[in-house]
Amino acid sequence: MSKPKTKRKPAAGNVAGASKTRKWLKSLAEMEYRKMVLYPLVVFLVALVLLAVNFPTLGIDLQGGVVVTAYGVDANPDQLAKDLSGKLGVEVRVESFTGVKSSGVRVYAPTGTDPLKIIDAMKDEYPNAEYTHSEVQPTFGKIAQQQGIKALIFAFLAMAAVVFLFFRDPVPSFTIIFSALSDMTIAIALMGLFGIELTTATIAALLMLIGYTVDSNILLTTKLLRRKEDTVEDAYLSAVSTGFTMSTTTLGALIMLWIISTSQTLDNIAIVLIFGLLADFMNTWILNAGVLKWYLSRPSRGGNA
Repeated sequence: MSKPKTKRKPAAGNVAGASKTRKWLKSLAEMEYRKMVLYPLVVFLVALVLLAVNFPTLGIDLQGGVVVTAYGVDANPDQLAKDLSGKLGVEVRVESFTGVKSSGVRVYAPTGTDPLKIIDAMKDEYPNAEYTHSEVQPTFGKIAQQQGIKALIFAFLAMAAVVFLFFRDPVPSFTIIFSALSDMTIAIALMGLFGIELTTATIAALLMLIGYTVDSNILLTTKLLRRKEDTVEDAYLSAVSTGFTMSTTTLGALIMLWIISTSQTLDNIAIVLIFGLLADFMNTWILNAGVLKWYLSRPSRGGNA
């Protein structure tokens, strides 16, 4: 006869960790709704100030310029940029890259800079390196800039229309739309703060961010408006357990991409999405939850939610 299976007891550490997390989420669910709305709004206003003071620099693909790629060069990017700027008389930016078969540096210079002069200046120090160069005219950069802005505006408007059609209720719909706007604003403000350029790649990341962040807001709003639980707090705890799992798995994948990637483009896409998802934790589970708690506690919605 086979022995009956016995259930394995969870480790004490796991139980304690889960208990602490549950306790923290419960305190968040029971927070007064005015505080839940106030804190994210303050962060949003700070992000607006940061944008006004330090908007992200436009990349060469959006403003035009010259790119010289030197293969086989192992140099400190900051020191090389300083040396080249002194020799050429213009400010240049240098970043290193590592690929599967090659590594080196890329030199970014303003429009009108002769790429051959950059190559000549580098050959003094790195004569055996292989050099290529390309140039983006300001006209093409302007076109890419306009198309990127249009894509963001149209994507945002399409998202807003779908949200309004789905919920048909102005307060929850506007809160979701504002949360998505705040996520993007905070992400762009952090880009400027950390020196990440606004390029076609980071614009694509911002477009992806609209979909990523709206998902969790729709989950929370649907759970609370159509709740089967006795209280809003119970519905919130049910939604947050699912939502946190969704967001943290995506966040973990993006962090791993950022750590192991050797491409500057992939690094920038990953870090912009990380900024936006971190902002979404606050805007979904604090701001949106606070507005919904107020909305559902009104007498017209049944008083004590």
